[in-house]
Amino acid sequence: MSVDRPLINSKVPHSARIWNYWLGGKDCYEIDRQVGDQMRELNPEIVDIARAQRGFLKRAVTYLAGEAGIRQFLDVGTGLPTFDNTHEVAQGIAPEARIVYVDHDPVVLTHAHALLTSTPEGATDYIDADLRAPESILRGAEGTLDFSRPVALMLLGVVAHIPDDTARPIVEQLKEALPAGSHLVFCDSTEVFHADEMRAMVERWNEASDNPRVNRTPEQLARFFEGFDLLEPGLVPVAEWRSGPAGPDERRDVDSFGGVAVKR
Repeated sequence: MSVDRPLINSKVPHSARIWNYWLGGKDCYEIDRQVGDQMRELNPEIVDIARAQRGFLKRAVTYLAGEAGIRQFLDVGTGLPTFDNTHEVAQGIAPEARIVYVDHDPVVLTHAHALLTSTPEGATDYIDADLRAPESILRGAEGTLDFSRPVALMLLGVVAHIPDDTARPIVEQLKEALPAGSHLVFCDSTEVFHADEMRAMVERWNEASDNPRVNRTPEQLARFFEGFDLLEPGLVPVAEWRSGPAGPDERRDVDSFGGVAVKR
């Protein structure tokens, strides 16, 4: 896949760059650092959430590529490449794994070459597509993935950017395209532990950005898994999903709930 370099507005904050900043990355501009710091002042938990979600991704992909035997991954809303990217974790266990990344963010597109490395046995691809157009995602992924075989659909922190009633039909369309044995890896923001801070952070983000987001209750998040069987331990704070004992600097009460489910 050839990757064009789109125009990037460095005067408008962007969620992918801010997330990268919170994870310790350098692919951000001054406006991203400013808004990121403001959001962190409103909600110091956000850095813990960012790191907990990355840990959740690593543990979920490790389980899927290992115990579950999944060899195909569709990672939608992947964000900027950082550490423990999906293909690195999956192919570290199963070199023949095939991964398709999806994002419509011009910032991510400029860095897509970092997501296209692969083992000789496997494959990676990047699709410039919007979650709001699931048919485009599925059509583009068919060049790399075989939808007659199980696929892991990964939606980590991205559905929050679809705040209206279209979110569930979009996710359902993606789920319906998956055969039996496929898995859904899903997580998103809540207001369970630190409601005031999470609400203030989202309000600040929506004031500054042209890509608004919303927090949902665990009950609302659970509906995205309907039709699939949630695996143990169910829908939980992502830092608690199949994790070992917490380290001295690790928080478990993060306002991002997630889970992994299988299609029977």
